[in-house]
Amino acid sequence: MTAWASYPYQDRVVLVTGGGTGIGRAIVRSFLEQGASVAAVGRTRAALDEAVADFPAERVHVIVADLAESAAPADAVAETVARFGRLDVVVASAGTSEGSDIHDLDIAVWERQRAINLDSVIALAAASVPHLTQTAGNLLAISSIAGLRGDWGMFAYNATKAAVNVMMQALALDLGAVGVRVNALAPGFTASRLTQERLDDPEFRERLLDRVAIGRVADPEDIAKVALFLCSPDAGYMTGAIVPVDGGVSASSGTPRS
Repeated sequence: MTAWASYPYQDRVVLVTGGGTGIGRAIVRSFLEQGASVAAVGRTRAALDEAVADFPAERVHVIVADLAESAAPADAVAETVARFGRLDVVVASAGTSEGSDIHDLDIAVWERQRAINLDSVIALAAASVPHLTQTAGNLLAISSIAGLRGDWGMFAYNATKAAVNVMMQALALDLGAVGVRVNALAPGFTASRLTQERLDDPEFRERLLDRVAIGRVADPEDIAKVALFLCSPDAGYMTGAIVPVDGGVSASSGTPRS
C-alpha cells in the first residue's frame, strides 16, 4: 500500500488526469488501493493500462485523451459519469514543462503549456463542478511550488502554475457554499520519467539536494499520500489551500547552506 493511513474511498468515484505516469500514476494507484473506482486519463493507453494493472476491472476505466484539446476535459468527465454513475473527486494532474526565454519566446511552447497546465484545469472544473455539487465532492489541482516562486529560465511554466494556484483559491470561495472543496497541492522537484535525465546529472542532483531540508528527491508516492488526505473527510475543513509538498524547499529564504 502507498499510504500508511486508511481512508473511506469505497463507493467513491475519482477522475485523475495525467494518470499514466509520474505523480498522476501514483495518485491513480493510491485511490485504487483505498477502494475507490478510478477513471485514469492520459495520452498513452499502454501507460494507463500499466497504471491500473492488478486492480479489479469493475473499478477502473481508462480514457485516452490529449488534455491540450479543448473538448477533452468535458468528454472525460462525461465518460466517467457514464461509466460509474457519479463523481466524487477530480484530480487535475496532467501537466507539461519546458524552459522559456523572454528574449526568444516560442509562442507554440507557451500555448501548449497554457493549454495543458491551465486551460484544461478550467475546462475540467467547469465540466465536473455540477457533478461534484451533487456529491459534496473535491477538486484538487496538482500545481507546483513553481507557482509560488520564480525559477531561472522557466517563466512560462511558472506563470501557468501561479494561475492555477490563485484560480483554486477563487473557486474555493465560489464553491464553498455548495459543499465542494477546492485545493491545490504544490510539489517540489519529483522523480519521474520526465525528470530522470536531470537527476542523472550528478552536479544538478547535488545542487538540488542542497536545497531540500529532508535531503532526498520526492517520489510520486510522497505526493499521492497528501492527495489522499486532502480529498478525504479528515481534511473536511480545508479549502482554498495551496499545500507545498517539497521537502522544505519553499521554507528557505534562498541563503546558501553554511
